[in-house]
Amino acid sequence: MPTIPETMTAIVIKAPGGPEVLVAAERPVPRPGPGEILIKVGAAGVNRPDIMQRRGQYPPPPGAPVEIPGLEVAGEVVALGEGAARFALGDKVCALLPGAGYAEYAKVDERNALPVPNGFTIEEAAAIPETFFTIWPSIIERGRLAPGETILIHGGASGVGTSAIQLAKAFGARVFVTAGNAEKCEACRNLGAEVAINYKTEDFVEVVKRETDGRGVNVILDMVGGDYVNRNYEAAAEEARIVQIAVQKGARAEVDIRRLMSKRLWHTGSTLRPRSVEFKARIAATLHEKVWPLFEARTIAPVIGSTYPLLRAADAHARMDAGDHVGRIVLTVG
Repeated sequence: MPTIPETMTAIVIKAPGGPEVLVAAERPVPRPGPGEILIKVGAAGVNRPDIMQRRGQYPPPPGAPVEIPGLEVAGEVVALGEGAARFALGDKVCALLPGAGYAEYAKVDERNALPVPNGFTIEEAAAIPETFFTIWPSIIERGRLAPGETILIHGGASGVGTSAIQLAKAFGARVFVTAGNAEKCEACRNLGAEVAINYKTEDFVEVVKRETDGRGVNVILDMVGGDYVNRNYEAAAEEARIVQIAVQKGARAEVDIRRLMSKRLWHTGSTLRPRSVEFKARIAATLHEKVWPLFEARTIAPVIGSTYPLLRAADAHARMDAGDHVGRIVLTVG
């Protein structure tokens, strides 16, 4: 068994606030419990929930670490808890965590880990779990996206958006996106979006109706909320499915329910982090069956916009706060 130190460097939130509250600290290396594995982290993804946790706006679910953010990592298995048998020491894995990914070591239930896809770098693998564990149940299961249908993805240049574009395209959908400038729109088109709408200069409802001959889109993936809710109802086709995964413009909206009724819309939502280990294990198994072959064929891959060393986590958060990145932001460890 590899020698595992007693302590490690982790990035902790010293108090709610801006990126400057992220500081390096020494913490005990976690020990894997029954059914868990310990990962020597090579890279960790940066996600919007990390930003919210840093600001004090997103308390971790019960049992999850409070002071160390980080929902996904990739690295090497260096210890096995009692009964853990899915992986061997030395295996390269990526994993979805309840928290504490901004560290040199992280533990996780082995059912929430997956092998690094063949040909992927550790940085690419670290950018898989949070986005794809979110996207699959959102657009494929809850959104019931079918080949030949149209999907509108808000925030198309984000980590979730760039991944959703590729997955929806791979499953035979026509992809529409919104993004905040011409460069981001071009990046989305290069990933497979058929229509990219600059939401600062264009009305996405008007563009969607024009490009669909007035029918609207079949599925909408929305991370915006606020006044987008009513506009989504306008842009939706009859029997459309709208899936809410975040509310960056606000959790409250005044809506015209008559539009939902007349179009027979289905507006649902979901959050990933509070879900059970068992739910995430089911998604992991489905991704391994349905999406891993696409990764290994390089049909789809996470878009890495920038990387930062772990000790520069504050700079990575500042980059995400600025909102000018395309794709994923990843921390490199070691």
